[in-house]
Amino acid sequence: MIKTLHVSVPGQGLHEFTDQVRSLVASSHVKDGLCTLFIQHTSASLLIQENADPSVRHDLEAWLNRLVPENDPLYTHTLEGPDDMPAHIKASLTASSLSIPVINGQLALGTWQGIYLWEHRYYSGNRNCIVHISS
Repeated sequence: MIKTLHVSVPGQGLHEFTDQVRSLVASSHVKDGLCTLFIQHTSASLLIQENADPSVRHDLEAWLNRLVPENDPLYTHTLEGPDDMPAHIKASLTASSLSIPVINGQLALGTWQGIYLWEHRYYSGNRNCIVHISS
């Protein structure tokens, strides 16, 4: 089963969409297999991270923003705004795809793990994530 999820993002940051993926896994009727996710963008990424304490997301965002600041004088790709080149660098340092086992019809995530789209731009709208569930 292959589906495209349109993940709504209100702007820069980590946006959880675990429940949407769980729903697709349930509707696939795959008992044991693999769920692969792929984001179709070069300025956003995917992440599995703690979903219990929001301070984890805040700290990750703050750390990556310090590592890859806006308005670095070395950037030459600047026509799309001060957040664009940093977003490309952040996406290259993180993941464009994830693979999660499906066991007994459920994602094999740990107790505190969630699936996140990490929007690296100030962009507000939908991002496309391809979900492939196979047995």
